[in-house]
Parts: sequence; structure tokens; C-alpha cells
Amino acid sequence: MNIIVNGQRMEIEDRLNRVDKLLQSFDLQVKTVVVELNKHILTRDYHETTALREGDRIEIVHFVGGG
Repeated sequence: MNIIVNGQRMEIEDRLNRVDKLLQSFDLQVKTVVVELNKHILTRDYHETTALREGDRIEIVHFVGGG
């Protein structure tokens, strides 16, 4: 399946068919992640139930501390 992640076209495996699975594949070791799917903010409650489809646009933002 082809999707766009943070502005870059990616081909992902069919098993990565939900938002939560995609995030796990990126191995993000952060607790706070903001996901926007097709220009709509997606709260964490919906990550496990939201399917990804061909051509979806997803933006993933995570926060890192530092000074």
C-alpha cells in the first residue's frame, strides 16, 4: 500500500493496515505522539481502530525534551 508519511511517499506492508501498527513499526520510544490523518487530528483512542488506505496522508509529530 502506498501512503504519504510526513510528506514522503512510502510503500508499506499490508500488515501495517492501522495507525497503531504503523506507529509501532517506526519504533517511536516516546509517550507523546500527535497523529494527523488526511488533515484531521486523530486522538490516541482511535489509533487501534483507524484503518489506513491507499493514498492516505499521515503526519506524525513527537516531542523531545532538551535544553
